[in-house]
Amino acid sequence: MDIAARSPIGTRLNGLAAALGDGLRTHGHWVRAAQWVVVLVYSVLIVVPAVLPLPDETAHVFTHLTVFSQFVFWGIWWPFVLLSMVLVGRVWCGVLCPEGALSEWVSGKGRNHAIPRWVRWGGWPFVAFVGTTVYGQMVSVYQYPKAVLLVLGGSTVAAMAIGYWYGREKRVWCKYLCPVNGVFNLMSKLAPLHYKVDADAWRASYGPQSALQNTPPCPANGAPNTARTVRIQPVNCAPLVAMRKMEGASDCHMCGRCSGHRDAIALTVRSPNTEVVALGGHLATGWQTLLILVGLLGIAIGAFQWTVNPHFGEAKQWLAEWLIDREVMWPFAENAPWWLLTNYPAQRDVFSWLDGGLLVTYILGMGLVMGVGLALPLAGATRLLGPWHTQRFYHLSQALIPLAGCGIFLGLSALTVNLLKHEGVPVYWVGDMRLLLLVGANLWTLALAQGVCQRYATSRSRRWLAQAALLPALALVNYQWALMFWIW
Repeated sequence: MDIAARSPIGTRLNGLAAALGDGLRTHGHWVRAAQWVVVLVYSVLIVVPAVLPLPDETAHVFTHLTVFSQFVFWGIWWPFVLLSMVLVGRVWCGVLCPEGALSEWVSGKGRNHAIPRWVRWGGWPFVAFVGTTVYGQMVSVYQYPKAVLLVLGGSTVAAMAIGYWYGREKRVWCKYLCPVNGVFNLMSKLAPLHYKVDADAWRASYGPQSALQNTPPCPANGAPNTARTVRIQPVNCAPLVAMRKMEGASDCHMCGRCSGHRDAIALTVRSPNTEVVALGGHLATGWQTLLILVGLLGIAIGAFQWTVNPHFGEAKQWLAEWLIDREVMWPFAENAPWWLLTNYPAQRDVFSWLDGGLLVTYILGMGLVMGVGLALPLAGATRLLGPWHTQRFYHLSQALIPLAGCGIFLGLSALTVNLLKHEGVPVYWVGDMRLLLLVGANLWTLALAQGVCQRYATSRSRRWLAQAALLPALALVNYQWALMFWIW
């Protein structure tokens, strides 16, 4: 439900939001200029540290470019880009993202081939996220600049190659293949801002010009009732969103180019629960569910957790002794190239084949365990709401988005905390802040679950039973973060 429908304050907020959206459209040249500034900074931060000597233990954020780059990327950039998705939608994608800007720019000079079916496969957001997450751990992307250049720079080169080959001034990579597209898609469902399409105004824009005079206020932006003519100008929607049928904020890059188009599209304030509760019944997909349960709440937790898990070292020791007893020695070799497994002898940081195998097994195993452990309570809750319906299961899983997003933010910000500690910044408040964020995310998840359950069951007892069935899922996720931050 749009906030403007409930209060005069909401109407005013919608007017301010619409003006902001129009401003992005009117000053689009400044947006493009900002994108190129970000491209320049991004290029320097991923390329230059890779050719510099690795920092020693005395290096600090403001004394060594590599440490500065590490702090910018993993301490500030990624955690707060993720947070921005919840606060303002995918503004990062449409206004600042260097990959998106480069992909669109190259696409304007490319071959303009039709997008093939394999690119449009719906599973890429999940597969790309899992692959990038696991591979990043294999090469220690958070620690070493060459790994950053390989992972982030390789992604940028791939984005440009796809842009050159397919589409014309479009962001084909961003739409289908970007490793974080699925994550951003899910997080932006919670944003209180979106570009709303007024279907009636859109249809009216096809009428004769005389019929467009003295039209009533546009419900999308609350504009005053003045005599005007709808001026229809073509809009290049780079992320390939079907504007007329656009629902929610998950696919929109919030660039503002379509603001005011046909007098039917305007940046609008809404309840953060709207997209999950009201639209999830038909927009939720199986791949999104897999990304939430297995990807964000499984693979990602495993990637953050394995370095602090004391049982990981115990398992490695047991397996090493088992292999030695059987004279199987090749897994102990440390001859993997740095671009496959971490290999920096000067830093005394080298992965053997055994290390790499256990790492991958742990992360993928966590994905499997968490995926099953979360799917079972969700399935029980789905069944309690009525006869089994798969789409209801998908819809209910989206209630976990706040908890999943909070976990990714906590995991990434753990790197921020470690970097701040190294700089001597007091971080005594971090434990309380983590607990506060987790409590808030749990409450938000329960609120979303309540809203979803109300759409499927009229019986209060059924709704309460379904919500109670979800509690083990929340407990399982919270237990994993408690292990990482407070127990281990």
